[in-house]
Amino acid sequence: MSKLANQSPPPPQQPSDMEVDSVAAAEEKSTVRFSINVLELMREAQMQHGLRHGDYTRYRRYCTARLRRLYKSLKFLHGRGKYTRRSITESTVTDVRFLHVVFYMSERAWSHAMEKKTAGPSARQRIYMLGRFRKAVKWATLFSQLCSIKGDSRTSLEAEAYASYMKGTLLFEQEKNIEAAMMNFKNTRTVYEELGKYGSIENQLLCRQRIEEVEPMIGFCSRKLGGSALQEHELLDMEKEGPAYDLFKAKIEAVLSETRSQQAASMTEFNWLGRRFPISSAKTRVSILKAQQLERDLNGAAKESIPADKKLAIFDKLFSAYHDARGCIRNDLASAGNAENIRDDLNGLDKAVSAVLGLRTIERNQLLVSIAKSKFTKHQDEKNEKITKPEELVRLYDLLIQNTTDLTDLVSSGRDKNKEENTFLQEYELKGLAFRAERCFYLAKSYSSAGKRAEAYALFCYARSLTDSALQQLANSSDKALIQDLKALSDNCRSNSCIEHATGIMENESAPEKLSKGVSTMSLGDDKRKENKYLLEMLESYESALGEPNTKATSRIAQFPPPFQSVPCNPIVLDMAYNAIDFPNLENRMKKEKKGLLSRLWG
Repeated sequence: MSKLANQSPPPPQQPSDMEVDSVAAAEEKSTVRFSINVLELMREAQMQHGLRHGDYTRYRRYCTARLRRLYKSLKFLHGRGKYTRRSITESTVTDVRFLHVVFYMSERAWSHAMEKKTAGPSARQRIYMLGRFRKAVKWATLFSQLCSIKGDSRTSLEAEAYASYMKGTLLFEQEKNIEAAMMNFKNTRTVYEELGKYGSIENQLLCRQRIEEVEPMIGFCSRKLGGSALQEHELLDMEKEGPAYDLFKAKIEAVLSETRSQQAASMTEFNWLGRRFPISSAKTRVSILKAQQLERDLNGAAKESIPADKKLAIFDKLFSAYHDARGCIRNDLASAGNAENIRDDLNGLDKAVSAVLGLRTIERNQLLVSIAKSKFTKHQDEKNEKITKPEELVRLYDLLIQNTTDLTDLVSSGRDKNKEENTFLQEYELKGLAFRAERCFYLAKSYSSAGKRAEAYALFCYARSLTDSALQQLANSSDKALIQDLKALSDNCRSNSCIEHATGIMENESAPEKLSKGVSTMSLGDDKRKENKYLLEMLESYESALGEPNTKATSRIAQFPPPFQSVPCNPIVLDMAYNAIDFPNLENRMKKEKKGLLSRLWG
């Protein structure tokens, strides 16, 4: 016992080098921070797989296929035969692809909900759609939590903004807590405003686009909370394109239709050229009100600041509204029966709406002409912008002449015309004459570019005569803009006709000189010009067969189609000995037919 008591305790056992390395590796693995550019990942996936064209079904299928590939690559399968879900927790995330799995689960649920929403869901489908939105919020929240633990600071911030956007989307769609929805959208905007200050230019642009998508939602929520009436022009300004705008497009349409229905209650007639046409159908009133609002947007105080492409988009919506109105009027005509008074009113209203539609068509084509004219005098710039050819302007003026003819025929089709209608007819007959002069001018330009001087000169002179006759008829008109345009056209016709005349004389004078110069250079001897050989003929020389880089010379790789070559044909042999040969008789070698008794008797 004394010996055991006096013995010193054993020294502590030191860990081996292998154990130290394994512990350090485990600590390093547990502290690793993953980095994901969430906004770039989301935008790239959406734009490349359907959402550039609003195809949510295609994007949902892509998310499903992407998840399947991630599960297989991570070997994170959910059993064979019987499905057993494996949850993703903090300890599970040992690879950045686990975070991708959670992200695409949220995206798949969101795209499925948006697919149902854009299809116009019924009451039952709306319940299912809200369920998918809740599922998207659940996965987005998990994604934000995991990124805050396993991701770096930027990834965590972007994931938080993504989750806030999903929560705001759900609350916005439920319409139960608009204030909370607005707060979530504001959080998203704040995050992207901060992130947009740093990083590359592409990242800043993506953040700016995301902010522009969230801004209308914040404005819509603030107006709903403030109780102020949503003005129609403000709602139309919110209408843009993109996945985020599809969320509240239906709500904007609902508010617009409600506003127009309230305004339509006080609208009883349609005024046009001093005539009043009663409107009995509510649908017709709403369509006409929509078209009139779009007309005010086009002709408002800020019309000069509206870009041309936006004006063309407004014209498309305007045409759609007037076509809807005409469809409602013709449906009323079909159900009017034999009531003459009602049918006369509806026919007059249809004629008035058709005339206004023709007027707007002329305005749209004039806008196209102004765009084409702005590109007609330009030279090709660095962006390789397409230059307008005179033939394109001729085609546009053909359309304008046809539109003017149809409009004047429509207005003059009535039996009795009032003063306003007569004035309208005179005005557009003069405009038709001006369009003819413009068309003749650009037709002469096309002949001039083709080198046909005599035809171009004659057309310029004719265009000037048309312009002068139109100016004489517009002497007492108040349309100063049209008169100024016609005076400028007359001056252009005169100057161009002089240029064509002079150019034609110069070409005629120089024609004999060019002919004699060409004849003098002709030679009957060997042509010492350089032969353009093909690549297969000069394989031993270092000469390019593609031509100079700044010229439009054709490549000389091989001649196609290949040239004809003379080949020997088979000789013609006349067998003269055939007629002099006596062939032996071979009847004894031929097989004889065997006949029976009856055939022998009867021959």
